[in-house]
Amino acid sequence: MAGRLGRLWNRLVFRRSLARWARAAEAAPNLGLDQLRPLRGRARQLRRELDRVIHQAEYRLALPVIGTGAIRKHAGTDWAWRPDIWKGPIPVPGMSSVAGRTEICEGATLFHDCRRSELTIRQIRNTREEDVAPFGFRMDVFRFDGSFLSLVLDLPAEAAQGLRIRHLIRVDLIVEMEKPLEIFTRLNIKHGPNTEQIVREMPLDKEKVSVEFDLAYTKINEKRIEKLWVDLILEGPEMNQLILRDVTVSRRPRAEL
Repeated sequence: MAGRLGRLWNRLVFRRSLARWARAAEAAPNLGLDQLRPLRGRARQLRRELDRVIHQAEYRLALPVIGTGAIRKHAGTDWAWRPDIWKGPIPVPGMSSVAGRTEICEGATLFHDCRRSELTIRQIRNTREEDVAPFGFRMDVFRFDGSFLSLVLDLPAEAAQGLRIRHLIRVDLIVEMEKPLEIFTRLNIKHGPNTEQIVREMPLDKEKVSVEFDLAYTKINEKRIEKLWVDLILEGPEMNQLILRDVTVSRRPRAEL
């Protein structure tokens, strides 16, 4: 009962406040300057707090919802993962003149060998209906005098647990770009003192693209697998904007014949 009365009272107070400010807006054109100045100060104070509420509400209520773990999986998938950049807000959402080895957040590092960096990065909020990941990652590249640019994603320990050569590892991207460029995906598997590397070129004929790595064609020692990481390598990125709307990595055992 008390809760219901409280809601009714809050509604009444809101309506009275709204009506008071509506009257003030109507009267403002005819007020003297000595009356208009304090009214403007109160209105600005109110707008500041309203803007904070609206900003947080739009940020949190926009789709897809922050914190969602939804990932599109193929039949038989026994592990799937989305890096933190695309999953939730990161500590530093944007950087300019990004240095050659910069940690964007835990488990994600940007590498390049430019003498002078003209590279800007920013985490952005996905708001399109077709997006599953709450966030996207944008790179703006202007002049580029280096020989390589790559985004390195460290896979969690779970990726190595139970990994066998009968597994297929799949990397899915949703990518937008101003002009075409080549993207190569390199899977790295550290097993004992050795590191197996497999490179695939992303087919960029559409927005949603993927590559698969068949571990049957590798020489990894299943008993000594320690860690995995993925390199997204961009070829010819100069004067381009690239938006990665989503990145996911998954694995599934190959169908037995």
